[in-house]
Amino acid sequence: MQSLVDLFLHLDVKLAEFVARYGGWVYGLLFATIFAETGLVVTPFLPGDSLLFAAGALAATGAFDVRLLFLLLAFAAVLGNTVNYAIGSYVGPRVFRAEAAGDTWSRLLNRQHLDRAHAFFEKYGGMAVVLTRFVPIIRTFVPFVAGAGAMRYATFALYNLFGGVLWVGVCVGAGYLFGNIPAVKKNFSLVALGIVAVSMLPMLVEWLKHRKRGRRG
Repeated sequence: MQSLVDLFLHLDVKLAEFVARYGGWVYGLLFATIFAETGLVVTPFLPGDSLLFAAGALAATGAFDVRLLFLLLAFAAVLGNTVNYAIGSYVGPRVFRAEAAGDTWSRLLNRQHLDRAHAFFEKYGGMAVVLTRFVPIIRTFVPFVAGAGAMRYATFALYNLFGGVLWVGVCVGAGYLFGNIPAVKKNFSLVALGIVAVSMLPMLVEWLKHRKRGRRG
């Protein structure tokens, strides 16, 4: 766990080391990470926003071709959600049934995160697929919920494409434009934590609203 936290807080340094050591193979590593973070419902802990930001910052130094980086990672994000949707359509209904609480999938999945994603989806509908791209952890579960029967694939595919391109474009673009500013480079750990904090704001607002309604009740 300590090594995972260290990797997250120093993604810019670690990523630069990987590029120096493995060169173009790092494109594949980035693709696999973004695909797994969005496509495999059991790996929501992988870095997403901060990794995209760090990759964009490195692209500004010439370590990556920013156009290839954007296209590749946008494809990874869209493909990941598509696979996640397919998994949800296959096993989702069983997971949501109370009688399936003891099966393998139910043990692998964090039910609390799944329920939060379901509530978010119920409130925002198709736009949840776009909005939760910017919300760590929950973004990994929403495609699964959509695939469990809440949305037709054609509708999901449209929101998924828009959300994936927007998410990668914003995060990589922000890194490309601001990641090499001296103050940002010097305090990348704080920037990474700040990215997560801002991403978690929608969940915090929803939690506060829910708590306020509970007190009134």
